[in-house]
Parts: sequence; structure tokens; C-alpha cells
Amino acid sequence: MTGNETILQYLNAVPAWYLATSVDGQPHVRPFSFAAEEHGKIWFCTATTKDVWQELLENQRFEATSWWPGHGWLILRGKAGLKDEAGAEMRRAGYEHLESLGEHYDGPDDETLVFFSVEEPQAWICDHDEWKPIEL
Repeated sequence: MTGNETILQYLNAVPAWYLATSVDGQPHVRPFSFAAEEHGKIWFCTATTKDVWQELLENQRFEATSWWPGHGWLILRGKAGLKDEAGAEMRRAGYEHLESLGEHYDGPDDETLVFFSVEEPQAWICDHDEWKPIEL
């Protein structure tokens, strides 16, 4: 299993995981639930109308974490790649996912939907005793 596959397994095994940004020294944490791989990178979906997007424009560094009961938790650090290069299949999947959460957009090509990649990733699988790096 590749490093990206391991990361996606942890992120997609639970209904929600958490992504943190930091602006002006103040951390901001919120639930996320869409993650996919394309072009060899992990991608997340949000909207340009959300605070998280504005925060990533100001400071691209983020950290995400997911607790998968019985397996430990994932810590993923990286820099948001803000150039939206999501293909049609991923755009449709992200759109459908956000719509299933009760959000509303004018289709997969709605200009407010935005996908960002995980650049410069570092990841670990952790338990109470140790952090095991994921080879990326």
C-alpha cells in the first residue's frame, strides 16, 4: 500500500476528520470529510466562500488529523496547493459529497467549489506509544 493510500484509508474510514489552519497566530480547526487522490496527490474540497479557504490564502500551512478506532490516528502536515487542477471525476465526487452534507452548489463546475492539493506532505500513524512515519 502506498503512503497516499494509507492516508486516504485513515481519512475515509471515519465520517469526519479535522483540518487546522493558523492565521495571525490563532489556530482554527474544523471538520472535513472529502479526500481523494489524483495526479499522485491528495486533494481536499471546500468553497471559496468559507473561512478555511480565506485562511489558506493567507497561510498555506495546515495540519489534519483522523482517529480511526482500533488503528490509531493519522497526523498529516502540508502546504495547500492552491492551484485547482481537479479533473471532472474528482469535481463531480467533491460536489456530490458536499451536496450530501446539505451544502448547495450549481453543479461540479460551480466557481465557488475549489480543490486544493497536499504539497510537501509529512504524515505519521500514531498510537499512545509512538509515531510511525508514512513513507511519501
